[in-house]
Amino acid sequence: MKRLPQFTSLVAVVALSVSLAYWAMQLFKAPQRPINPPPVPVVQDASVEAGAALFGGQVSVAAAASNYQLKGVVAAANGRGSVAIISTDGKPSVALPAGAEVAPGVTVREVQPRFVLLQEGGVTKRIELVADDKALALPAAMPVVVPAPAPAPSLVPPPMPIENQQAPVTTAPAAAVTAMPAPVTR
Repeated sequence: MKRLPQFTSLVAVVALSVSLAYWAMQLFKAPQRPINPPPVPVVQDASVEAGAALFGGQVSVAAAASNYQLKGVVAAANGRGSVAIISTDGKPSVALPAGAEVAPGVTVREVQPRFVLLQEGGVTKRIELVADDKALALPAAMPVVVPAPAPAPSLVPPPMPIENQQAPVTTAPAAAVTAMPAPVTR
C-alpha cells in the first residue's frame, strides 16, 4: 500500500505526457499535400465502318486521303454552316464548307466534328482530324454554352432620388386651412 500513491503518480505523468505529445503533434503537423487522381486513359470510339468488314460487309468509305490533311473543323450544332479547314499537298490551309471544291474534281461532301468526307471521282474519302496531344485530352462532345437572354426592358421608370422629391401636398377643408411652412431643400 505504500507504493500505490507513487504508482498512481507514475500513471498520471505517463498519461499527461502522452496527451501533451498527441496535442503537440496535432498543433504542429504539416498540412496534407493534395493528391492528384491518376490520369484517365483516353478511350477512342470504335468506328462503325471498321466493323463492317468483319461480317462480310463492304466499307463504303476509303481509309484515308493521303494528299489532304484536316487541320480543324468548325461544326455547327444543326449541321448546316459547318466548315472544314483543309491543307492540300502542304499548301496553306483553306476553310471550306460542305459542297465546296477542294481541288479540281474533289468536293467536300460532309463535315463532321472529328472527320470530313471528300468526293473524288465517285469515290468517297474520309479525312480524320489531325491527332494532337491537346485534342486527345478533350472529351469527344464539347458542351455548347448558350448565353442567357437579356432581361426585357422595364416600362416603369426608376424612382427619383430622395433629395429631389418634394413632400406630398395635402388639402384640408376650407374651415380648417392652416399655414404650413415650405419644405426645406438642400
